[in-house]
Amino acid sequence: METKHRNSLLPFAIITFIYFIVGFLTTVNEQLQAPLKFTFLAEAGSLKNTFTTLISFFFFLGYLLNGTLGSKWVNAYGYKNTILRGLLFMMSGLCMYLCSSWFGYQYPHLAIHFGNAALPYGFIIFVIGSYLMGTSAAIIQVVVNPYAAAYELPGTQPVQRLNILTAINSIGTTSAPFFVTVVMFSGISIANIEIRQLILPLVILITSVLIVTLITKKLHLPDIANTRAVTGEKLERSIWSFRHFALGVIAIFFYVGTEVAIGANINLHAFELAESGHPMTFFGKSDIIIGGMDLGIHALLSTLYWGGFLVGRAISSFFSKVSARAQLTVTTILATILAIISMLTQNLWYLVAIGLLHSTMWSCIFSLAIKGLGKYTSKASGVFISAVFGGAVFTLIQGGLADIFGSWRWTWGLTVICELLMLSYALFGSRIRPKDIIQSN
Repeated sequence: METKHRNSLLPFAIITFIYFIVGFLTTVNEQLQAPLKFTFLAEAGSLKNTFTTLISFFFFLGYLLNGTLGSKWVNAYGYKNTILRGLLFMMSGLCMYLCSSWFGYQYPHLAIHFGNAALPYGFIIFVIGSYLMGTSAAIIQVVVNPYAAAYELPGTQPVQRLNILTAINSIGTTSAPFFVTVVMFSGISIANIEIRQLILPLVILITSVLIVTLITKKLHLPDIANTRAVTGEKLERSIWSFRHFALGVIAIFFYVGTEVAIGANINLHAFELAESGHPMTFFGKSDIIIGGMDLGIHALLSTLYWGGFLVGRAISSFFSKVSARAQLTVTTILATILAIISMLTQNLWYLVAIGLLHSTMWSCIFSLAIKGLGKYTSKASGVFISAVFGGAVFTLIQGGLADIFGSWRWTWGLTVICELLMLSYALFGSRIRPKDIIQSN
């Protein structure tokens, strides 16, 4: 029985570790926005914030365009082979990052000009890599989310397994900001960094992902019964005919929109406050210097924001008797209040605290949206993952508003809107009509 338990735990552990990598590299991509703004976009003029957020925009464009591709591959080739394809996309994206760093270092003055604004070719190459990385994350998430929800791990329910999965993912997102600051740029002040500093860390990351891919190829990752259509089987209904699922897709669009916008743009707001003479402080200090390295308040803001996800998910994994609907209702109300206070006080620590509340929202919305879908689950997951494109839309909109308003302060009103829409899903949209229950989960 002990051996059987270990075997049942191993596939879950495999997908959890791969999801850790996805979370880590997703946040690395976001945290490179500020450094690339200083290195690549020094001559971008009044479009700096808009161009900078293109990094996140193209990352999540990969979700929109290729989320359904992942679900098609799951139906055609199974879960394991789809994960392997996702890892290959990940290595391709990292290789584009490497090319971007080399090109930017060798040919810093080659650029496309928009009036007085210059967009370097090295930055464009990086944005293409960001799109490939987003595609990778989308394909892998199409596998891991329904796999974790449907995988029968003793003593757990679907929302718990998803919270465990995302808690490990949060370890990656929490460690990434300081990886960028300390490892990639050696703790140097952001104004003095050079693009060539990315080259060695990227080579290490590419090698690491290659090793993970080779190991995964050798491991046994069983398929889950009744979560995908068998070869040649035609689904009788449109996935959009399930009302609770369709509204769940809209909810996740707004959730990821505000989740990513805070994580990606909070450091840009912190730099704005510093430039205006009102820097963020941590226990009275406006900088964090350890061993001669400037770790940066901006990195700490992002780290604690994503760290809130880790803490919240670890705690909520024990909430076996609290429904997903109840969790989503309480967290969205509290997040709305914190966002309003942050705007009124210009204190970004209130936005950081929202990470603790955002921690369970993905698991809650996903488990509510796919409940009762049976063989439609894998197809639903692909469509659901495409809605992660909200991370691109809201990040870019917020960057554009910051350029229009001349400040990031009131752009956090987008967060308030997103939280209220998710609250409405928890209260009303997540309720399942009797005709939409195909199979009880």
